[in-house]
Formats: sequence, structure tokens, C-alpha cells
Amino acid sequence: MPPLPPRERAGAAPAPADVHEEPAPMAAPPELRTILATDCGSTTTKAILIEQRDGEYRLICRGEAPTTVEAPAEDVTRGVLNAVGEIEDLTQRRFIRDDAIWKPREGPNGCDAYVGTSSAGGGLQMMVAGVVKSMTAESAQRAALGAGAIVIDTLATNDGRASHQRIERIRSLRPDMIILSGGTDGGTIRHVVEMAEIIAAADPKPRFGHGFQLPVIFAGNSAAQEEIRRILGSRTALYITENLRPQLERENLAPARDRIHELFLEHVMKQAPGYGKLMTWTTVPLMPTPGAVGLIMQRIAQREGIQVLGVDIGGATTDVFSVFRADPRDATAPPVFNRTVSANLGMSYSIFNVVAEATFPNVARWIPLELDERVVRDRIRNKMIRPTTIPQTLEELIIEQALCREALRLALLQHREMAVGLKGVQQQRTMAEALDQQLSGRSLVDLMALDMIVGSGGVLSHSPRRVQAALMMLDGFQPEGFTALTVDSIFMMPQLGVLSTVHEPAALQVFNKDCLIRLGWAIAPRTAGRVRDGQPCFSVEFRAPGRSERYEVLFGELKRVPLDVGERATVTALPARGFDVGGGPGQPVTREISGGEVGLILDGRGRPLTLPDDPALRVRKLSAWNRALDVYPESQ
Repeated sequence: MPPLPPRERAGAAPAPADVHEEPAPMAAPPELRTILATDCGSTTTKAILIEQRDGEYRLICRGEAPTTVEAPAEDVTRGVLNAVGEIEDLTQRRFIRDDAIWKPREGPNGCDAYVGTSSAGGGLQMMVAGVVKSMTAESAQRAALGAGAIVIDTLATNDGRASHQRIERIRSLRPDMIILSGGTDGGTIRHVVEMAEIIAAADPKPRFGHGFQLPVIFAGNSAAQEEIRRILGSRTALYITENLRPQLERENLAPARDRIHELFLEHVMKQAPGYGKLMTWTTVPLMPTPGAVGLIMQRIAQREGIQVLGVDIGGATTDVFSVFRADPRDATAPPVFNRTVSANLGMSYSIFNVVAEATFPNVARWIPLELDERVVRDRIRNKMIRPTTIPQTLEELIIEQALCREALRLALLQHREMAVGLKGVQQQRTMAEALDQQLSGRSLVDLMALDMIVGSGGVLSHSPRRVQAALMMLDGFQPEGFTALTVDSIFMMPQLGVLSTVHEPAALQVFNKDCLIRLGWAIAPRTAGRVRDGQPCFSVEFRAPGRSERYEVLFGELKRVPLDVGERATVTALPARGFDVGGGPGQPVTREISGGEVGLILDGRGRPLTLPDDPALRVRKLSAWNRALDVYPESQ
């Protein structure tokens, strides 16, 4: 296979729970041998070529080019053709004919299918309006975020703003679309009608196109539909779908999400420069990039029967995706997909926002060097001024990776706040259940139940050493128990997500063989009470072909056990008293694990992970952890 060109990361994305709603797999996928897929990002358009070889689908090569949705080209297809042209150069084959994607295939030239995703032009920017911010408005957020949108504001009757402030907000933000929800079916309509009158008074205009009305989706109380038509029917492009919360105890997001996807293509993409032409080339409709990433995450979680947490950390935003069971106490409970967008946490354009939200001391605590504070601040300012640069020195790399840890931590906090059970639900419980934590409003993200973390974005996928990406995810997310650590090799998850709607086996084969880089596993006990460094934490019995080993881990230690890609082992973790690795305090847990580029990490630092307040002691501890994992060999 020809060498892959270097990749540039474009931007990346809080939303909660929604019962798993992925489309049923196709019964008989078409026989496709050659597939082209593109992702039009805000700055870069990426193209990949997938072919069936020796009975399985594999990535053949990749091309990229600047996105051309803005001046001077103002035609997104130019960037697509340029990226595909790079694939032509690498393969010495033709995929473009008559200034369009060559389809269907003729001999070695052309492709059997062409699919695409897009976040160019800022992606799909939506406003959400509901009656109660923590209930129906939150459900509307879930629908919008799960469909791949960036929620730029949430309006509610109890959001603390006056009517004129809400009107001004709608006018100034100019969203691509608004979703209005509120009320259970058959309930009062007064409040949702008031919100509709505010939208009508704002007379909102779309970002793209002239002479077009702004799409508004009404997904609220069915009894209010006639009043909503009267108020908004002539002022907006109004679409009415099923209620998001027909009952307080039930959430129905699929119809609204489907409508968002349709309108994204019809009202947003068709008005953006060149997208009308691009849509005539694709085998299936274009998808928003985050929506496609969420789809492939759901496919993997369902196929492997696992609970997954994924992150795409970009230059301007950080997306967090998760698939967890609706009820953590019930292994048969349906999976729940969540997505959140942290729109002010990124590694280039938003890097100073990370410092502002995390605070400088929290960023500096991850730097294992005795650097003057002014030097660190200057390095961060340089990145803010020149957002497209990459670290040139070890100091700059360490500072960037410290910022990444805080961006991951903050994005996960926001995700856990939004990925919750339905609020406002009145539950009938037995006395035994009353002793348990109530699920209403409870976060669904259970780090002890988590099976796999998937990391994506330049700072993770392109870290100089894979162990650096593993440690950043461990420090930022702090998973508990047994967790598989992986990264996306070249950010092809969006293309594979949309491909899964055409040919699911092809998408899953490429995801497992070429997209996902398996770093290995981590075992990290949860801590109960105060523990001193050096106290016994847990031991591990490690059994693999030709190997039988035992490791003792003290509190505050990190250890690395080699286990190469393709190797398998049986591991039993025996926690000391007061520690929990998933079976309860002091209870052993046995798992079958597979190897990776990092191997097995034994994390005895405790959960939650805390660092010493004394700067010198903290630097010594960080340096010891880095030496144990061989993170920065240049500085050791």
C-alpha cells in the first residue's frame, strides 16, 4: 500500500440520553468492491479509498486538500475533487471523470459507491427551545446533539431571560434550524405557545441562502399543533413531528432526529456553496460529521456488546460520545447513545478557553518540568496566536499534552452532566430500590462499567508515542476497573459511519483493521477512604502462552506489562482491602484481554486521582510515572 500522506485535524463537541435508535442492518448489502468516502471539514477535506481484497475490505490510501466552501472557490466540490485527485496520484487510477466522481466503476477506474459527511461552514448550528430547561428543552438538546448539530443556545421559559432578550438572541445568532418542544401530549399548551410567539417575533433568518425561510421543527404537545401552525406557519418553514416527551417517563427522539437530518440536507446543505452538486454524486445522503461518528460508535457497541466512551478533540471543539446501558443495574437494559459538544474546548483556536475554564494551576499540575510560569503562559499564547502550528520542542509538547488532559477532564464533566436519566420522572419503587440511588436525573456514564475508550483528534491520534495518548486518556477521563484504550488512526470514523448505512460489513471491517489502533488495557482500582503512598493497592496474576507472572502494585504506582498486538492473556486483579476493580471492595476480577502497542497498564494512583500540592513533590511523582511507562524518553 502506498504511504499515507500526513493528516491535519480540523475542529471537533454537552448531550444526554436517548435509547439506542440505530437503523437495522441491511439484510443483503450490495456487492461493492471499490468505495470512495470523503469528509468535508471546516479547513480540510479528507478522502479515503476502500476496496475488497482477499475477501475483506481494507483501506487502500488517503488524500486530503483544503476545503473550498468559502471564497475564493465558494464550491465545496473543488476540495472534494482535489482530495480524490491525490488518491488518483497515489494509485495511478482514475476516479474523476467529467469533473465529477466517476461512478459506476469501469474496470480499474471509478468506484461502485461514493459516500460523504460534512462539518464545513461551521456544521449544523441549531437553537433549542422548550418549556422547562431541565426536561423538555434538555430532551430537545439530546435530539439535536445526537443528530450531529452544535447547539448554540437553549431557550426555556425558566432560563432567567426576558422575552426581548430571547428575541435578540435568536436574531443575533442566526441558527440554521430551531427545534421547539414542550409539554406532554394532552397537557397544557400555554407555555409552548408563548415560546412559539417569541420565535415568531424574532422573525429569524437562515445563515445560508436568500429568500428561504428558517426551518423550525415542532416536537411538542400534540394538542398545541394547530396553534403552532397559526403562529409559525407563515413566518418559518415549519415541520411538525412526534412529541419528544409524549409522557414524562418516555423520551421519543428518533422522529425529530430523522427530521433534523432531512432538513440539514434540504435547507442547510443545499444552500451552502457547491453542496447541491455534491449531493447528486453521493450514493446515500450526506451526513453531519458528528452524527456519522456517533453512528459508527453505536454500531461497534452493539456488535461487540460493550459500553463505549469516545472523544474527538479538535482545534475549536471537543465532542464526547458514549453508549451505556439505560439502567446500570440491569445487564439486559437497552443501550443509550449520548453526544455532547464542548464548543469552547479545543487545542488551537479555543486553547485559551481551556486555560480559562480549567484555571492555570490545574493545567500546570500536569507538567513534569520545573518551568517558570511566565514561560508556560507564553507558550500557550503562542499557540493561541498561531493555532495551526504543532509543537517543535519537548517543552511545547508536554505543555500541549497537559492542556489536552484538562480539556478531556472538562469535556467529560459536561458530558456526564448531560448524559442523564430522564428528569421529572416519578418512580414507584420498592423499599429495597429506595435504598439505591434514584435513576431520575442520574448520569448514565459509569466509568467502572466502561469497556472501551476511543480517542480521536490530532493531539491523541498523532502523539509522537502511543503511550502518551494512552496516559492522556487515563489522566483526563480516569476510567475505573478494566478498560481497553484505543485511538482512531487517521480520523476516518465519519466516513465509516455513513458507509455503515450502505454496507455495514465493509465499515466494520475497515474500522477494526485500519481505523482503530489498539493501545492495550488499563486496570485502575477505585479508592475508598484515605490511602497513603506505598500502601498495597492490588496485585495481578498474568497468564499468557509461555508466560505466568504476578505483579504487586503499591498505591501511587504505575506499571507497564508488555503484551503485543495480537497476543491474548488471562488477567486476574486482586484488590487490597478498600479497593475495587469492578467486583466490589476487595473482590477479585478476571478478564480475557488482548494486547496493543502499549500493552497492559497497571494504574495504582487511585480514583479519584489526586496530585501533591507541593510543586517539587508533584514534579518528582509525574517524572516517576513517565519513567515507568517510558512516556518521554528524551527527558528521562
